[in-house]
Amino acid sequence: MKSNLNKEIATREFSNSYYKYIGYLPNPDKILSKTGKSIEIYSNLKNDPHVWACIQSRKSGLVCLNYEIIDNGCENKLLNEVKSIFANLDIHQIERDILEALLFGFQPIEIIWNYSKESKQIYPEKLIAKPQEWFVFDMDGNLSSKEHSRQNSKVPYMKFLNVQYEATYINPYGNGLLSKCYWPVTFKNAGLKFWVNFTERFGMPMLLGQYTRGSTQDEIQKLADELANMTQDSVIVAPSDIKIEMQEAIRTTSVELYRDLIKYCNAEISKALLSQTLTTELDMGSYAASQTHFKIRQEVIESDIRLVEETFNTLIKYCIDLNHSSKIYPKFRLIVTERKEKIDKI
Repeated sequence: MKSNLNKEIATREFSNSYYKYIGYLPNPDKILSKTGKSIEIYSNLKNDPHVWACIQSRKSGLVCLNYEIIDNGCENKLLNEVKSIFANLDIHQIERDILEALLFGFQPIEIIWNYSKESKQIYPEKLIAKPQEWFVFDMDGNLSSKEHSRQNSKVPYMKFLNVQYEATYINPYGNGLLSKCYWPVTFKNAGLKFWVNFTERFGMPMLLGQYTRGSTQDEIQKLADELANMTQDSVIVAPSDIKIEMQEAIRTTSVELYRDLIKYCNAEISKALLSQTLTTELDMGSYAASQTHFKIRQEVIESDIRLVEETFNTLIKYCIDLNHSSKIYPKFRLIVTERKEKIDKI
């Protein structure tokens, strides 16, 4: 009986044997399961201007910061090697790619390694973010190629940086923020469509043409055609006995309904992506409320900072392990003294 204490019993197969049959863990995202679509649909949400503005606002809070490589007790030789590697990487673009994990739940970043004959070192030449829909997670929670998932083809060690956001044992795909924006964006687009239709129908004034009794059908039809053309040219010529009036539709209540729906959806999007609304909405609030919202924003950015630092430190570990036997690694760190000052200015 004691021999079972060091074994894992409650596994994913224990929960659902179907996973073992298909060879990988399906994404448990409820939006994807209900719509029957892939994670690729979340990329389309970025076309919404408010979603895009919130994403850029969140990313800019981190990308504006400078970084440093600290020795962490390692040799100067290792420190200088890592500094040289990072000097040749597009750090800001990589930071933006890492933060895509917040939006989709996870973000695979492929490392393109190269060999330097001069230093005789293997180094990362560039890092490329790859689409999430190309990957799945196997029964052990390892990132695997979607095409070869049945052969349990997990990606090679040190070949990918797999950035995960709020991943769990049962859900290695993470918890993407864009899934929280799906319905607000959908309802918002529907509201915009109805609003445009409403504007086309009631935005232009209705022309009322009155003809005298005894007019022929051809005369009536000619008047109707000329009134229809008037909506484009705004000019009409008619006999003096024909009376033409302009009737304007006044429906402010309907307009307010559409506006309130879109405003509500935008607020929900802001809360999902930024955890607050005041920094992206125009409505004025109290000074205390604004300070509370900016404090929340700072805390969100601090959380993003830890995600980026962890990812870059994993890359540093790969670099050292490939070229040296040392187990003491330099550390990547976004400069702490600049954080509060720069975040406050955003």
